[in-house]
Amino acid sequence: MLIDLRDSPLETSEAIAAVTHPGAGGIDVFLGIVRETNDGHAVTTLVYSAYASMAKAEMARIGAEIEAEMPGVRVAVLHRVGELSVGDVAVVCAASAPHRGEAFAACRALIDRIKERTPIWKREVGPEGAEWVGFRP
Repeated sequence: MLIDLRDSPLETSEAIAAVTHPGAGGIDVFLGIVRETNDGHAVTTLVYSAYASMAKAEMARIGAEIEAEMPGVRVAVLHRVGELSVGDVAVVCAASAPHRGEAFAACRALIDRIKERTPIWKREVGPEGAEWVGFRP
């Protein structure tokens, strides 16, 4: 299972390759992209911080859970850390399954659980200053 945190640009093709296999009839990919506004405030930069060893371990646990819950599913996730600009890819989640419905469900579960449980924190920076989003480190 491909699970990683990186301070360099993410390659969607790497996540797709990690979940591709002969039994995969469907592959779903979710890309989290840095956008220019959030809650009506301009965003110029996002800064992601993580407790790296714990974040990787938790993402691996989440991936294993999903694969155990959904037979035939394979998942992969790549997440950026460091400073990202508007338009940069912050996270790539991929899931394959025998059928598209399971691939969609697995990919959705993967990103939702990562956002809920993984110690990765986001700080938005804009003209009005910087602000932590969600939980703080």
